[in-house]
Amino acid sequence: MNNLSPSANDELNGRGRRYRGLLDFYRGQHWPAARREDKRLTFNYAAAVVDKLTAYLLNGMSVRAAAADESAESGVRAGRAQCLLDKTRSDNFLDRLDYETEIDAAVLGDGCYRLGWDAVSASVRVTSPDVAGIEVSYNFDGVTAERVTHAYAVDKETARRAWGFDCLNRTVDVLETWTAAEYQVACGGEVVAVGLNPYGFIPFIVFPNLPRSKSPWGASDLEPLIEVQRELNRSTSQLSRILELSGNPIAVLENVESSQDIAVSPGAVWHVPEEAKAYLLDLLQGGGAQLHINYIELLFRVLHDLSEMPRAAFGGLGRDVSGVALELELQPLLQRVWRKRLIRTGVYRKRAELMLALYSKYLGENFDGVGIEVIWSPVLPRDMAAAVAAEQALVQSGIHSRKRAMTGLGVDDPDREFSDWLAERESILKMNRSNNLKAGESAV
Repeated sequence: MNNLSPSANDELNGRGRRYRGLLDFYRGQHWPAARREDKRLTFNYAAAVVDKLTAYLLNGMSVRAAAADESAESGVRAGRAQCLLDKTRSDNFLDRLDYETEIDAAVLGDGCYRLGWDAVSASVRVTSPDVAGIEVSYNFDGVTAERVTHAYAVDKETARRAWGFDCLNRTVDVLETWTAAEYQVACGGEVVAVGLNPYGFIPFIVFPNLPRSKSPWGASDLEPLIEVQRELNRSTSQLSRILELSGNPIAVLENVESSQDIAVSPGAVWHVPEEAKAYLLDLLQGGGAQLHINYIELLFRVLHDLSEMPRAAFGGLGRDVSGVALELELQPLLQRVWRKRLIRTGVYRKRAELMLALYSKYLGENFDGVGIEVIWSPVLPRDMAAAVAAEQALVQSGIHSRKRAMTGLGVDDPDREFSDWLAERESILKMNRSNNLKAGESAV
């Protein structure tokens, strides 16, 4: 197993430069180096779009283990799997990690998870490595990863403790190479560890934010917004300078050799020669400011259209609308979230399956037949009274099962909720039978 080829290195470096540019833009570096006297406003609307879209995407997401059938054994396996998945989510703070990873994917265009076994805590560890150091070689089908390399840097003490590698440099460049059969670790170009893959699978999940045509790497949410965001900053800065100059007007003098005694101040009196003219330059005459405002409003419309984030997604429509009207208003947002969730469903399902595979290997658990379901909550707020009434009619008419109705209403664990309902119903029936029996004995 060799290090990266020159072409792979070029690809990695090229993506790294693109990632750094996108990350700088997300952080608000929209202007080139400015002179000290320049006034340049930065309204980082692009970052607000990314943050809000990520919040819409992840709101109410949950991963559930599903039993293969109605048998008690399958139910026990699914219950044990769910306990381990919940423990892994809690131990690794996956709610926060998922949000941070989704922000990275939205900004850079690609995301990555890494799984591993922690023998000390006897649990699965999930991390989100810097995707700029990830390189993937795919099988002939273009989907299955044959090899994943992970390049990163550690301090020399970490390299010494982990792999026994000593050097004089303060930091050490590390390159891990993984296939389904083997793994290799190189420090500073020197191979320090090699052996069989202990997991039996490549412990990386690399995924695109949104698919890019004919490429395994994804598209950033920022890419279509860069030009309009820069133009928005430029236009607002220009309008700001015009308003500033209008508040401190420029004195225009004609046929005057010296302007030493001319001052623009309240109550100032100017003495000019007979044939000279003096007046204040009005930059706002003729509705000039309104033209700038109209252009800025046009830029906002373009930004909303390109980001698929209508103004309503930021709250405050300024008018009362029905639920159907709001859904039509936000249809572009719903479609964008749907496209992202198509990809994320496979990512989170595969991650949960790999978690269970590690627990099965190292703890001897048996999860045969246990399936994984990724449940997404509705993007928009719902009228719960109307939704409950609709599901009630569908259940009573035999169109929906109770489980499907509960899933549609956003219940996290429909199976447990249904079990609790059955137990509660049995207790109520038992209590009613007991009360009826006592009433009959009293009547006798």
